[in-house]
Amino acid sequence: MNGAFLLAIASACFLAGYFIYAKLIERKLGIDPSVPTPAHVKKDGVDFIPAHPTVLFGHHFAAIAGAGPIVGPVLAAEFGWAAVALWIVLGCIFIGAAHDMISLFLSVRHGGESIGTVIGTILGKPGKVLFLLFSWSALILVVAEFTRQIVGTFVADPAIATASLLFIAEAVVFGLCVNRFRMSVLWASLIFVPLMFAFVWIGNLCPLDLKALLGLTAEQTRLVWTLVLLVYCFFASTCPVWLLLQPRDYLNAYLLYAMMALGFLGVFVAHPALSTDAFAGFSAVGRSGASDLLFPFLFVTVACGACSGFHALVASGTSAKQLDNERGIRPIAYGGMLLEGVLATIALIGVAGTYASQADYMSAIRGMEPVQMFAYTIAGFCVKIGIPQRAAESFMLLSVSAFLMTTVDAGTRLARFSWQELVGKGDAKAPASGMRAAASNMYAGTALVVVLAAGLLLGASQTSKQLWTIFASANQLLAALTLISATLWFAKNRKPWWMTGIPMVFMLCVSSTALGLLMWKSFTGDEIDWVKGGATSFLMTLAAVLVFYGAKTAINLRKNKTDR
Repeated sequence: MNGAFLLAIASACFLAGYFIYAKLIERKLGIDPSVPTPAHVKKDGVDFIPAHPTVLFGHHFAAIAGAGPIVGPVLAAEFGWAAVALWIVLGCIFIGAAHDMISLFLSVRHGGESIGTVIGTILGKPGKVLFLLFSWSALILVVAEFTRQIVGTFVADPAIATASLLFIAEAVVFGLCVNRFRMSVLWASLIFVPLMFAFVWIGNLCPLDLKALLGLTAEQTRLVWTLVLLVYCFFASTCPVWLLLQPRDYLNAYLLYAMMALGFLGVFVAHPALSTDAFAGFSAVGRSGASDLLFPFLFVTVACGACSGFHALVASGTSAKQLDNERGIRPIAYGGMLLEGVLATIALIGVAGTYASQADYMSAIRGMEPVQMFAYTIAGFCVKIGIPQRAAESFMLLSVSAFLMTTVDAGTRLARFSWQELVGKGDAKAPASGMRAAASNMYAGTALVVVLAAGLLLGASQTSKQLWTIFASANQLLAALTLISATLWFAKNRKPWWMTGIPMVFMLCVSSTALGLLMWKSFTGDEIDWVKGGATSFLMTLAAVLVFYGAKTAINLRKNKTDR
């Protein structure tokens, strides 16, 4: 098959999903533009603040995407491009985008509280505590894994480090201009967006190569960048959302849109033939050399390219607190996930349309990082539209780095929210005090997240190399647990529960099987991996108890209806 044809089919399916299925969900939820959103009702200038729809879409899309829709499909291509493409399209429309949209709606209707608090209203306090503990653990994996990928990008191409640091400084100035000096978003965009693209050029002129500047080894360079990024995460989590997080994500979104536009155009101009296997069988030899089963590892590996529990945390953790009007729920949540599906499809076409055979692809994936493969393959398509290979590769890597940075800083902030809810922030009637107040302090909560992420990256080298698999499995299970809550809410409010119930069952089967297999391999191999085995066991236990509470609540709901 031709890559351009596959992209056209996928895009048409996504448009149909947005205008047909998403509208159905919108009607069933009862979205009402006249209902005041938490951004207005609880406006505090730090977390709750109404955002311009385009600004919020930029933040939401940049935060949810990360490297997931790139890394996942590139790795999953071991099972064949047709199998991956089918899951991306169907998974996005019927599971991932619906999951995101419903999560944002539920959070907005519960005062902008996190999805953990929403679950607490349905499953009770034990359910809330268990879910918050699970999501907090998953977010630490997100921060650690995506920081690892950024560090690798900075070391491989120091020009990206220069541009990324300039982007951060620019975002702070943009935030001050718009929110303190009252410059319009339009005028600020006309000034700062071109400046952002100029920083790409400056980065290539002045690469921040720490190995050359400080005489460091590659490992020492990785250590320095890891510490710098974790310090940045601490700052990004604790400063007002309008000062850094919101403006940086908004500006970076233009970089990401440009990357996707180049990729989209490159595919249609190059119209590459998909030369790797369409279907590689029900098991395939993966990057590590071990054999992976199509079920569940195809679905888990694609991860954010089709469905992601992390998106519910973003939707309820930051987006719900900035939503200006409920009419924005469908374009921001459902539309954002579909755009991520387009990116995942482009990433898949990149590897399937560049390598002459499945064997060539497998040889490449064992020698290159997925992000580098994405940049290399899409840059090859961009050559067809007159852009030099090296320039296109640098731009692609920089764009992916921007994706990663937005996910890391948003993930740290969300982990802080989860921790504060977990230990109890207190309220007006019963304010937190003593040790509880100290533990729930936003600086203490952020520091704990950063320290634990550093421990995974620096203290367990073998586990750090396998973080993607653990993260992806936990991420899918997080989506399943969110869908349990949504299903119970639908049933309680006499709405069509099948819209979330069927996806919930499927995602539970996929994620629990994947974690179970990872746990089994950790404890039965030639060398026991206690960190990996312990992490997967802990996540599986939390999930099992949450499923139990969900089943118990469902039985009670059914009994109450019968009694009536």
